[in-house]
Amino acid sequence: RRKLRSEVAAAFPTLSTEQLAELVPNKEELNVIKIYSHKGEAITVYMNHRNPILFEVEKVLYPTVYTLWVYPDLLPAFATWPPVLQKLAGGADLMLPGVVVPPSGLPQVQRGTLCAVTLLGNRAPVAVGVATMSTEEMLAAGMKGKGFAVLHTHLDHLWEYGDKSSPPTLAPLVTDSAAKESDGDEEELQGKEPGSSCCPEPEQHVDIRDLSLKDRDTCAELLGKEELTENRAAEPAEDASTEDQQEAEDSRTPQEQMDALFNQCFFHALKCKVKKSDLPLLTSTFLGSHMVSCCPAGKQLDIKKSSYKKFSKFLQCMQHQRILQVKELSKGVESIVDVDWKHPDIKAFAVPEGFSSASAAQDSRSEDREQVYRAPEIIPLYGVSTKMIPLFQESGHRKGSILSSSEVRNIIINYVKSNELVDETNKNFVKVNAILCDCLLDKSEQDEISHLKWDELLSRCLERLRPLHQVTFPGQEPVVRKGNIEPIDISIAQRSSNKKVTVIKNLELYGLDPQCVANTLQQKVQASATISPAPGAKDRVQVQIQGNQIHHLAKMLLEEYQLPRKYIQGLEKAPKLGRKK
Repeated sequence: RRKLRSEVAAAFPTLSTEQLAELVPNKEELNVIKIYSHKGEAITVYMNHRNPILFEVEKVLYPTVYTLWVYPDLLPAFATWPPVLQKLAGGADLMLPGVVVPPSGLPQVQRGTLCAVTLLGNRAPVAVGVATMSTEEMLAAGMKGKGFAVLHTHLDHLWEYGDKSSPPTLAPLVTDSAAKESDGDEEELQGKEPGSSCCPEPEQHVDIRDLSLKDRDTCAELLGKEELTENRAAEPAEDASTEDQQEAEDSRTPQEQMDALFNQCFFHALKCKVKKSDLPLLTSTFLGSHMVSCCPAGKQLDIKKSSYKKFSKFLQCMQHQRILQVKELSKGVESIVDVDWKHPDIKAFAVPEGFSSASAAQDSRSEDREQVYRAPEIIPLYGVSTKMIPLFQESGHRKGSILSSSEVRNIIINYVKSNELVDETNKNFVKVNAILCDCLLDKSEQDEISHLKWDELLSRCLERLRPLHQVTFPGQEPVVRKGNIEPIDISIAQRSSNKKVTVIKNLELYGLDPQCVANTLQQKVQASATISPAPGAKDRVQVQIQGNQIHHLAKMLLEEYQLPRKYIQGLEKAPKLGRKK
């Protein structure tokens, strides 16, 4: 504990002796746990009062948001707009266009300096990151490019280890220069009507608990909204006609405005972006690639702020109007399978000004390039079977209870310890009692085995539970399915004239649009690619492309789409590269 206190004092010299004693107390319980990041990095986390207070990566200490809420001035802080938190919590770094430059100027930092990120109007930090350039370099770059590599945020997995509290509301510090400017602004505003100024206060009071992490908005739109907000805060009110238009729009409730925006982007996307050859089209792709690209500059699609609350309900409403047809081609993954382009609503829709056909096509192509596929998170789960009920009923579980592997492990460990089954002479072994015998041993083994190793005990337990898996697609609710997930199946088939074709199945299970994969492969290898119904699999399709294209397919799936190799079957069938003589 002394060593930790000295390391904290060296890392954060601004902390006083009393603050150090509060952060790393002498007598109170201080727990140390080790976790692993998605990249496989080992992270040491220090817990106090059931909250993570510090974490250590490669022998470097970093404060958590819980610590920064108590000591908000521990690190130099940079403010950003509230909607940016959604992107940071989703794993994005903080780009410089999203940083708000205050009147007093940015804090002076060097490249590699540890910094805090706050939301405009609240001094409580919501993220911790490392500056990728100095303040001078940021300003010289015109506030463009990546500014901070984000390590930890409010709402991420490390935050979930604590009590999951929300950031406190801390008033921003007012510098002397800012106070003078505010006094001058008050004098200038005297005698003016309240409605003549454009005040960004509504933006400052966004409750981050209401922010959705499921948005699939592109970075371009987010920056558009930020630039619009900055312009509104910096520039005076425009002419009366613009004010009249804004007042007419503001007469509707925010929910009605969001409903209207969704309708506009929906019909715009169907009229200008989607072609018949694109069908079937994943609903997530339709929203993320097509509708988002039709959103006017300065506006942001957020289904949570509409009356529909879920995009699936919005599409159901459109389906009732017989504009399109949506089907669940695989469990939990919906696709648009048919569109009535002769529908009166589509034919009557007029493309808004500023969206010419050429620019719309260009926007679509740029959006397709910027749209980054994110692999789903797949977690193996286990269901309690009838035979295993006696082993799990002590922990309050019954038949059909769904558990993760770590939960199963903890239940087994607690059961062994509570029943004193650890072998006294060798603690690597567990004594097999009647319940373990009935649940984990075959009839032929019951008279022969009296002890099991810990690893064998746990592996036998997992083998006898019902296999399940949970799939979480970006921006969607987790879906639990029976059995183990089927891998993407790649095979080589022979067609007429001894020609070979590469066949790819089960792409839909991983949120990949078969049509998009076929188009991408066709462009990469300059070979014909087609889509046909997958034999033996109801409502699924397979991609066929001429020749043995497994090398190109492996590079696309593993490197571009970042899919784990264990979920891809058939990569060993790639043609062997001949040696040059």
